[in-house]
Amino acid sequence: MVSSDQKKYKTEIVHLVHGDSNPEGPGVKIYSVDADVNKEYDGRKQAIHMGSYIKFDNQKHFESVKSFSLQAMIYPTTPELGVQGILTKWSPNQNSGYGLFIDEKGCLALWIGDGNGNIEKVSTNEPLIASTWYFASCSYNAETGKITVIQESVITKTNGRFSLPYGAEKMNVSTEKEVKIQPQAANEAPFIIASVFQKTDSSHKVIWRYNGKIDRPRMANAALTKEEMSEWIENPSGDRVVAAWDFAEGITKKGFKELEKVYDKGTNQIHGEAVNHPSRAMTGYNWTSEEQNFTHAPEQYGAIHFHDDDMTDAKWDVDFEWTVPGNLKSGVYAAHVYAGEDEDYIVFFVRPKKGKPTAKTALIIPTASYLAYANNRFQDIPLAQLMFGRAPVVQQEDMYLGEHAEFGLSTYDHHNDGSGVCFSSSLRPILNMRPKYRHNLSPSLWQFNADLHLVDWLTEKDIDFDVITDQDLHFEGYELLSHYRVAITGSHPEYYSGPMLDAVEDFQANGGRFMYMGSNGFYWVVTFDPNNPNLMEVRKNYGNQGWKSKPGEIHLSITGEQGSIWKHRGRAPQKVCGVGYVAEGFEVSSYYRRTEDSHTPELDWIFEGISKDEKLGDFGLVGGGAAGLELDIYDEDLGTPSHAVIIAASEGHTNVYVPVAEELYFNIPGLGGEENPRVRADMVYYATPNGGAVFSTASIAYCGSLSHDNYDNNISRLTENVLRRFLKEEPLPYIEKNKKAETVN
Repeated sequence: MVSSDQKKYKTEIVHLVHGDSNPEGPGVKIYSVDADVNKEYDGRKQAIHMGSYIKFDNQKHFESVKSFSLQAMIYPTTPELGVQGILTKWSPNQNSGYGLFIDEKGCLALWIGDGNGNIEKVSTNEPLIASTWYFASCSYNAETGKITVIQESVITKTNGRFSLPYGAEKMNVSTEKEVKIQPQAANEAPFIIASVFQKTDSSHKVIWRYNGKIDRPRMANAALTKEEMSEWIENPSGDRVVAAWDFAEGITKKGFKELEKVYDKGTNQIHGEAVNHPSRAMTGYNWTSEEQNFTHAPEQYGAIHFHDDDMTDAKWDVDFEWTVPGNLKSGVYAAHVYAGEDEDYIVFFVRPKKGKPTAKTALIIPTASYLAYANNRFQDIPLAQLMFGRAPVVQQEDMYLGEHAEFGLSTYDHHNDGSGVCFSSSLRPILNMRPKYRHNLSPSLWQFNADLHLVDWLTEKDIDFDVITDQDLHFEGYELLSHYRVAITGSHPEYYSGPMLDAVEDFQANGGRFMYMGSNGFYWVVTFDPNNPNLMEVRKNYGNQGWKSKPGEIHLSITGEQGSIWKHRGRAPQKVCGVGYVAEGFEVSSYYRRTEDSHTPELDWIFEGISKDEKLGDFGLVGGGAAGLELDIYDEDLGTPSHAVIIAASEGHTNVYVPVAEELYFNIPGLGGEENPRVRADMVYYATPNGGAVFSTASIAYCGSLSHDNYDNNISRLTENVLRRFLKEEPLPYIEKNKKAETVN
């Protein structure tokens, strides 16, 4: 799917091996693949319309009403931004229909229009206060022309920013007015929640998008009294009910059955579809804080949080399709689209046919982490220069993203209302998952192109490998890994689901040999939507994060499981790979030195061809060394096996390197890399059951050192020693500290 300002563009399928354009490295390695889609195409501009809302297929009940009432519990987060639709059947082109709005002054209002240019807008004239729950309602009596609009704050000790209804008498207002026009409900606009539909020449979009929560929306085909509408919050009944939506319907013990589905509990059964995935499992107006998991008290989680910048599906039309040949080598590929000097790469991964591996080694591409960082705006962080120790590097892709919010956000960004982004999707352009892109975190590489350092090294060393993704691992589990002797991670497998962790641990328990080639892995709890595998969810707290979940909202809506970091779920990364996240510093990288324990004869094979005293990795394309950006450490208290050996540890980190948030008890001076001995990367080896073993590098920068000096260096040699030994069937040594080493079959 392509959007282009050019009249014509060309496409070429390419094989990606090395995407780092750094002149100190081997250079970009991109090779053409013969494909029937390699030709010229007509360019066209395809728009993206962001914003979440709820749409309905059945419109007859909304069109046939004369008198009506609209009501909902609302929690607006940006009322000061002006007009926002709450419950609307309004045509801005025809000025017809009706709707409950936040008006241009931030007040609750009912609009009606007759389609002949006559409009009535009845407002409470009292601005709504952000992050406060309100009972919002309005009614229109067709016989008398009377309009009533009511906004009343609903404040408890736990449900919002206030604990007491201070000033509630001012916040609670009611307005009445008699009008002479009648709304034209049978217009071009459908009834929707949280936006207003606008028809354009070629398509449609939503405007006046709402920011905030909505809970228990209702509609009646009569002008209800205030008392009746108050009763309807919990008990809508009778033949006057047009619709009574329950956003908590669909919650099970394992989360939401279908995130997109919205259910009407009324007799008309006007069910809806949530577009662009607003946040669900959100605390409602009646949340008491006694239950933190929405599956235990679904009636207190009847809210959906809508955002004017939600984006999970660009909904572009297809421009060309290519069927991957059955004999194409597993690897990393892209559709290179270009017109003159303008170009882009649409990246995809080719795995072997299911159940038919073509190698003994599997490279697990961390696509969950790619999704987490997709289209991030780190250059907008005010403290970026302090974090990075320098001015961030900003590329054209970064500047373009800064100007085009419609491409969607990363899970490190905030929505326009300040809430965190918990969904990411691959159904949109992801501009920072491209060859030649250098991440704005530092002058170094991050994620995709850093992982291509490893792809390039495996290719140069003529080591056969299959590419699989961690999304594959999530859905297929250990069965996928069981076909391989060695599994290798990318440089930053930070985002992991429970099924992915299970697969890796089962692989190790059954004799698999595991190479963890990075740092800050197995950290955040994520999941994929089984009904839409392109969608990933994360909820953040307790760790190093760009935002924190609000109280009561840390559980994943897809599964109901607790989110945040695995360490707080009793599954610290030390249990998976012997080391876990300890410090970060997006500045210069350092090197490793061998430890005394590494000199046991049983480990000589790891260091074959490497002298005892040389610095390991005092060079590289990522910050100038093999130990940098983010670092992991050995910690038996968190699950590092007691027989694991630290074979090398980094040193010489600057004070830009600091401990991560979950490592701190108190934030005090003296915790930087120059003073704190825990700010280091521990390279670890240990044996696992049934002849398996684990090797961990504990640094994101590590793979950037593999190609140094034409791949003839101690990091490359050490890694090759480990991988080639892991590929052999012969036993691997079990090292018990202070005792003679044994071999374990």
